[in-house]
Amino acid sequence: MPPATADLCDAHPDAVKVCQTPFRSFGQVAAFHGPIRTLSVLDDNALVRQTLERPGQATVLVVNGGGSLKRALVGDNLARLAIDNGWAGIVVHGAVRDTAVINTMNVGVKALGTVPQRADRDAIGEIDIPTAFGGVIFTPGDWLYADEDGLIVSPHRLHD
Repeated sequence: MPPATADLCDAHPDAVKVCQTPFRSFGQVAAFHGPIRTLSVLDDNALVRQTLERPGQATVLVVNGGGSLKRALVGDNLARLAIDNGWAGIVVHGAVRDTAVINTMNVGVKALGTVPQRADRDAIGEIDIPTAFGGVIFTPGDWLYADEDGLIVSPHRLHD
């Protein structure tokens, strides 16, 4: 079982940054953790697909969608790619769709909300650069811990 974010905050108060964005959980994995990979996109998920098609090596994909709820950046097909390619979880600062199916899958997805409209597919965005939301800078290689209480980020691994 992954360490609880509350316990990590108590044990490492100077090492963690707490994301102030209230995310909803989807999928059967409520808690996950791992090194961060980042994407910054707006209403376009082609780079999300391209990234999830590659081996995840137990990393967490953080997708900064600018908080847009206009188009879904992740659906059940991309969640399946995350499972098949060994990603630890997905955080979407934006919308997802196909949540009835995602909720039956062995995957952890955190997102702002849902929308049925699919995303554009123009491959516009930025890969593996620091990106920020919720008062936290998500830097590739830093560690993210997510559970029912929220998200925290640390520049290094916080557990054994």
